[in-house]
Amino acid sequence: MSFHSAAAQLVTLAAEGEEHGGNHESLSPLLTGGGAFVALMLLLWITTRFNRDR
Repeated sequence: MSFHSAAAQLVTLAAEGEEHGGNHESLSPLLTGGGAFVALMLLLWITTRFNRDR
């Protein structure tokens, strides 16, 4: 199987699966974004605690 035929099959498979817009019902954008924001703020806080001069 060549790369081109494999890519063509993946594109066809992806096009068939877009009946509902591709979003899963259990994924909330607000929850996902909020969780990422909290995780990044936690990492920023940890970094600043370890980066003290004295």
